[in-house]
Amino acid sequence: MQPSSAITDIVIIGAGAAGLMAAITAGQRGRRVLLLDHADEPGKKILISGGGRCNFTNLHTAPNRFFGTNHRFPTSALSRYTPQHFLALIEKHRIPWHEKTLGQLFCDGSARAIVAMLLAEAEAAGVIIRLNTTIGAISKPDQFHLDTSTGPVRAESLILATGGLSIPKLGASDFAHRVARQFALPVIAPRPALVPVTLGDPILSLTQPLAGVSLPVRAKAGKIAFDEALLFTHRGLSGPAILQISTPWQPGGTIMLDLLPNSPPDFLRRAKQASPKLALRTALSETMPHRLATALAPAAIAAAPLTTLPDRTLNALAQSLKAWPITPTGTEGYAKAEVTSGGIDTNALSSQTLQARTIPGLFAIGEAVDVTGWLGGYNFQWAWASGVAAGHAA
Repeated sequence: MQPSSAITDIVIIGAGAAGLMAAITAGQRGRRVLLLDHADEPGKKILISGGGRCNFTNLHTAPNRFFGTNHRFPTSALSRYTPQHFLALIEKHRIPWHEKTLGQLFCDGSARAIVAMLLAEAEAAGVIIRLNTTIGAISKPDQFHLDTSTGPVRAESLILATGGLSIPKLGASDFAHRVARQFALPVIAPRPALVPVTLGDPILSLTQPLAGVSLPVRAKAGKIAFDEALLFTHRGLSGPAILQISTPWQPGGTIMLDLLPNSPPDFLRRAKQASPKLALRTALSETMPHRLATALAPAAIAAAPLTTLPDRTLNALAQSLKAWPITPTGTEGYAKAEVTSGGIDTNALSSQTLQARTIPGLFAIGEAVDVTGWLGGYNFQWAWASGVAAGHAA
């Protein structure tokens, strides 16, 4: 005899940032909400974000801070649920916070305060949360029917909030993509994003000894550029500038690095005029870390006084440092990627409600969708905003 199905209004799969926010919003509307997750605790990605302090939003959130096939898609949800809305929730729960650089907002204490806040709001809204629950078959003869490890479930609406493939040790999977394909929703090929890049020889032989060296740079891929810090690693390049540019960068393409974005193109010629007896290596060390200057100064002239070097030689070297082409061999993959780019095609979803155009009652939110924010709290703001949009509509 088949066990009778639990009947609810809305089933949400994924108890992360987007799923919790959708559950809270729907529950506050009086909807019966069941939130399912295969993990043993909710909000695992929230807990590790921002070094454990959760970079929960960014004050400069705007649609142009997001990548995706449809650049306008995030506009509606982001305009209706802003960083100030989430900040009001933070302050309602008296969670101390601070602004770091570039509009990034962090908890003063632990990210656990954010998860505790969301769980308190969910409980107040009557949300039922089931953890350690795996999902089997999903069908929609009339309502959505789900086979789960804790019993069958029926619901009018189903919200996919299981994220992408990033950080598999936390249980990340392609679940949302598989369900989307089952219902004939197109999926943009996923890729690791906000991720360090790897290098191969001969460039790796130069950069590997520089592991640990960091400096401000301008990283550019095509017409998109970011001015932030670069970090040399044993496998290639990391740091905020590289994580940022890794999203628009395409495999096989070149990243152009300006290692001295605050120096004019003729900075070495000017240094020669100001201090003609200065050795080339020393002049470079005044504008970049010494280890990097030593590695990049041509060995034959590194110790030569500037006055002995022709202007054209100095200008050519300066230009090579301000336009240094790097062609990564790849990235460090989903294990090190903060998010997944690609995902459920936004052209198949309503930008107002996040509902599938062809499947009434099916919604997709957060990282499961082809919307990828910049580094620095933007992806959390998309999770909150898309969760609220679906929670209002489901």
